[in-house]
Amino acid sequence: MVVTPSFLAARPRPERKYLRPPTPIHFPESEEMPETGVHLELRTALYLLVRDFVGERGAVGSEQFVYWDPSDPRQCLAPDLIVRLGATPGPFPTWKIWERGAPHLAVEVVSPTDSSEAAWQQKLARYRKSGINEIVRFDPESAGRPLRLWDRFDGDLVERDLDGEHALLCDALGVHWSVQSDPTLGRVLRLSQDAIGQALVPSAIEREQATLEREQATLERERAALERIAELEAELRRR
Repeated sequence: MVVTPSFLAARPRPERKYLRPPTPIHFPESEEMPETGVHLELRTALYLLVRDFVGERGAVGSEQFVYWDPSDPRQCLAPDLIVRLGATPGPFPTWKIWERGAPHLAVEVVSPTDSSEAAWQQKLARYRKSGINEIVRFDPESAGRPLRLWDRFDGDLVERDLDGEHALLCDALGVHWSVQSDPTLGRVLRLSQDAIGQALVPSAIEREQATLEREQATLERERAALERIAELEAELRRR
């Protein structure tokens, strides 16, 4: 008989005596962190877009703590977006990698409090320990490099050269990243079916708006056709 971890987990634990009671480790679900209104809008828009795009294919989160060391709750991150394909979708308080596996993707939307390169390198060092495969850093205020990407390669996180043919392709999602201008928020991070950002993945609101516009156009055509029929009938009556 082959004894698998799942088989062992399913077996009831026998009655035993222990030399001391266990010491529970607390993994916080939240922390009071200052967040600007613009950062909140950028992060929320990206979360809703990606959650809608992923649908039932995986789990998508935003600002939940990601823990990778079951013995040390200080070893954590709180990305603005995480995605793990194949995981059960739905809300979750925290993400413990030893229980759910490492997210395939994490996105950081830079805020004024963590925009320095030194702060980013400290955060990137934690990402190297986390096991997350793709890291995206989006800085809407950066004129030269608003978007930077890292891939896990031979156990390391290596930054991409964004001049390559598939440089902006998100391996986890199968679409491209695209920095776009928004009249209210300035630069925003979007998904695109093509590499140059001309075939944007629509948000739920954009899809709803497009549906309303199509319905309105259909109504206008039907009204114009009825008016034309009425004109022809009136002309026939005059003859």
